[in-house]
Amino acid sequence: MKLLKTDFVLDAKGLSCPMPIVKTKKVMNELQAGQVIEVQATDKGSKADLQAWANSAGHQYLGTIDEGEVFKHYLRKSSNEGFIERKHPRVASNEELETKLEMNEKIVVLDVREEAEYAFCHIPNAISIPLGELEARLSELNKEDKIYVVCRTGNRSDLAAQKLAEKGFVDVINVVPGMSAWTGKTDSLNKEGRK
Repeated sequence: MKLLKTDFVLDAKGLSCPMPIVKTKKVMNELQAGQVIEVQATDKGSKADLQAWANSAGHQYLGTIDEGEVFKHYLRKSSNEGFIERKHPRVASNEELETKLEMNEKIVVLDVREEAEYAFCHIPNAISIPLGELEARLSELNKEDKIYVVCRTGNRSDLAAQKLAEKGFVDVINVVPGMSAWTGKTDSLNKEGRK
């Protein structure tokens, strides 16, 4: 399996509750908003513990990969995304995008979340280009395509939509609220997504 790109790997193997959380909290305080941490643990309760802690602390629990005796947990540091002003003028709701996908309209779904976020839950056939890599990878997109841009809450996708419009892409739509409230079909690294 391909390694997921993360900003920090924390070795919490051999530690039991509450130490994986204590160490994760300490590292999370040092990370920048939006960065992803991989926590490697052997404690079987670490999944439930880290998921509950991330939710209570306002961070995003992305998922866990079970590699035998080692659990690799992926979390994303909160970036207070809900408070960023949206500026891209063309916006669509999750429901509008879902309808277009169900009708097999000729559109492109561009997911600008981080690689680990995408891996654990994404819209089928979405193109994954994290926001930080977008400018360098513009050549992978067609400027004439109708592009629906998604992220977790509609804020990174807003920035990406603005960037695409500035670079001459003619039909770009920001999807709000994005994957945090997506109820349509999904694919995932671990299992089949929602049908």
